[in-house]
Amino acid sequence: MTGELLSFEEIVDAHYVGLYRFALSLCKQEATAQDLVQQTFLQWAKKGHELRDASKVKTWLFTTIYREFLNGARREKKFVQVEFDAEVHGGALDEDGEPPPRVDGVTLQLALERLDPNYRAPLVLFYLKELSYRDIAEALSLPIGTVMSRLSRAKDALRGILRSLEGRSASNSLSTPP
Repeated sequence: MTGELLSFEEIVDAHYVGLYRFALSLCKQEATAQDLVQQTFLQWAKKGHELRDASKVKTWLFTTIYREFLNGARREKKFVQVEFDAEVHGGALDEDGEPPPRVDGVTLQLALERLDPNYRAPLVLFYLKELSYRDIAEALSLPIGTVMSRLSRAKDALRGILRSLEGRSASNSLSTPP
């Protein structure tokens, strides 16, 4: 075993908030996110002792919560895997050198909610949870090349969503009387 595993309580304290936020970004429902986190820690209580490398606790937890999300989504038949197509989904940047869209927290959250879960998960894990490509690939059971491709496509799609949200807010502010 590499390193020493923390106690169950220490692991919960260290990872609860990050797992909850990740779950919420996936399912967009507070109660479901709480259930996913609870189920993840239940799995840890049952199987965590089998982990040989204590440095992989975070990856194990994020992998487990993502799998729990996928299993739940499959049960509800709401999860549909769609390959990205720039013509269908938009999101490709114009090559005229437009400035990046202005973003605040609320706008970013709206844009992330509109992003396909196949692209949202790697994006959140990389930028918000600061996992490496390798850890993301392991957590999502994907090849590293697929993770890199999805991150690139996710960024393009997110830019497109943010631009459309920015356009709507600009048109709403123009039509609103002072």
